[in-house]
Amino acid sequence: MISRLMTFTQWRQFSPQAAAREVRSRAKTRLSSAQQRAAIAILADEDALTARFTAASPSQPLGRIPYFAKDLFDVTGWPTLAGSTFLPEVRATPTEDAALIRALASHGAVLAGKTHLHEFAYGVTGENPNYGDVEHPRFPGRTTGGSSSGSAAVVAAGVVPFALGTDTGGSVRVPAAFCGLFGFRLPPGDAFIQDVFPLAPSFDTAGWFTAHADDLRVATAALVGGFRSGSNNPQGIYLELPGLDPDVAAACCRAANLYAPPAPDATARELLHGFSGAAEAYHTVVAQESWEVHRGWAERFRHRYSPTVWQRLNRAHSVTDAQREAAKASLAAIRTLWRNYFQSYDFLILPASPSAALTKVECTLENRSRILALTAPASIGGLPVLTIPVPLPSGLTTGLQIVVNDPRSPVIDWVLRTP
Repeated sequence: MISRLMTFTQWRQFSPQAAAREVRSRAKTRLSSAQQRAAIAILADEDALTARFTAASPSQPLGRIPYFAKDLFDVTGWPTLAGSTFLPEVRATPTEDAALIRALASHGAVLAGKTHLHEFAYGVTGENPNYGDVEHPRFPGRTTGGSSSGSAAVVAAGVVPFALGTDTGGSVRVPAAFCGLFGFRLPPGDAFIQDVFPLAPSFDTAGWFTAHADDLRVATAALVGGFRSGSNNPQGIYLELPGLDPDVAAACCRAANLYAPPAPDATARELLHGFSGAAEAYHTVVAQESWEVHRGWAERFRHRYSPTVWQRLNRAHSVTDAQREAAKASLAAIRTLWRNYFQSYDFLILPASPSAALTKVECTLENRSRILALTAPASIGGLPVLTIPVPLPSGLTTGLQIVVNDPRSPVIDWVLRTP
């Protein structure tokens, strides 16, 4: 299915009116009614969307490429919901587009709508009791992953070829792996995340999805200002983390071998030991930071949060001083480990998910912990990550995380050009 999804080049063949009609038609025919309610909100009728395409410059790198934005990015005149029912009651309707929305407009891209997400981006499964769970568009009953669930769904279904997400603890990487997409996340603190509604500001990053490698290369190069020049033979290794399903472990090992050998035993032991406390440290810091984001209204709207998200926010009150100190030490140690690693290597490959896309009954705390054990190390490192899809014998997918130390790393260009 992914190979049959239209590329940027193919989308550019449409006239403005045909492109507008195609986006709206695909949203209606490629997503079920339930998926439409759970995944998207289209910003304009056909005439208004046609005007957007007409105004976009076709000569720009992303000229007339339609996209959806995760509903954490502000759009002028459109309330930002963040997957909740009450945020517009405590936060004014935006009067200015977010920086990444403005950048995409300058590159000729056309905003078609916004996508729903795991409530307040606080989850990796894409479940949302307010608008509905976002199901995998090709495997009903399975999740897209989250929290950038709607954005992954619209690209995987072929509604648009590009969509924006955010990634704090895996919210681009996991949906990309589950939906067979290419994904990219920037580092925290980048200009494109600073005006986005936050989950945990020190870990939050902006990112995006495409169905095709070359499209991700084009989009990423445009948005980061091009890739640095580098070796045609960058050095990296593959580290298999524990907890993978057997079919995922075998598929990731085969796929990683295209780019890098397995980690030497001594290096593997060092990394595995260093990463072992990453998920717990991540949980502790995110609980504290997310509570600070919500502190001003959390108690007043307690009954408007889903029980699961409220429980995660409320965890901040049970964190002890000892846990805070342990998390602080763990973060420092992991960041030192990454700095030392990049003195010898250009990239590290990690699995992006321990399993294929989960069913509803499999969206458990145990599986969330398995996922975060894979994604938390790069989150704590504050590192850019390219996610590439890996097919499984079942027809489902997983993915690889290609972790680099610079969003303009030549490794990204090299991987996306590798057949």
